[in-house]
Amino acid sequence: MRSVTNQYLSEGIAPPFSVQERVNILGVGVSALNMEIALRQTELLLDQGKQGYVCVTGVHGIMEAQSDDAFRDTLNRSFLTTPDGMPTVWLGRIHGFKHMNRVYGPDYMLGLCEKSVTKGYRHFLYGGKPGVAEELGAELTRRFPGLQIVGTYTPPFRPLNADEENDLRSQLEMSQADVLWCGLSTPKQERFMAAYSQRMPVKLMVGVGAAFDLLSGNLSEAPNWMKKSGLQWLYRLIKEPKRLWRRYLVNNPRFTWLTLLQLTGLRGFRLS
Repeated sequence: MRSVTNQYLSEGIAPPFSVQERVNILGVGVSALNMEIALRQTELLLDQGKQGYVCVTGVHGIMEAQSDDAFRDTLNRSFLTTPDGMPTVWLGRIHGFKHMNRVYGPDYMLGLCEKSVTKGYRHFLYGGKPGVAEELGAELTRRFPGLQIVGTYTPPFRPLNADEENDLRSQLEMSQADVLWCGLSTPKQERFMAAYSQRMPVKLMVGVGAAFDLLSGNLSEAPNWMKKSGLQWLYRLIKEPKRLWRRYLVNNPRFTWLTLLQLTGLRGFRLS
């Protein structure tokens, strides 16, 4: 498979400013990295004062992109689109990226918060149900004494109106936040970041979805053996069958089938 960066250029598309190589998985350019590289790239962005957003993307996000060109474009123009699930990692390794490993949203959040204690990065928590962002902030500062959580915001279950947008901008300006963690679930959080990452006074936005509930203790985490074996989806399905059955029981078989078509060359998937 060609380097995805070269594929962007050959198709006349400007690549994201991150130089991290990507692997084309069903038309989504997933960053070929591991946790160490992801955190190093993030530090570079923050230290250089640039702006961007990070999509933490697994099978669910890739399948959402199959029927939504604008969403696929959002994933492909991110600063990083990290391999959140083991299937994306396995596919990356098949295509020669042997160093590739999972960059799971909650672990990425904890890793960057740990580094922030000495680096001085300031964090803003956007998302979750009422009270969850505050609970998450308390848990993060408990784990990492000295961490600067400089604001929280619980948005409505709809797009922000003009007054709410101005209120959020004012809070970010006053807080001087460097990182806005967005916990809205996929694809809502990615759409929010694409729309606002260049319009809000913050260097980096990161969509981490369920990390708000997981790290605050409002949602139980799968055992490590299920994470490593690619079965975390099954744990979540058992815990929330009514909400997640369609996501996993429809998307997962379709993802497997489309991936087989791509790997065998029977169907091509272009970046857009």
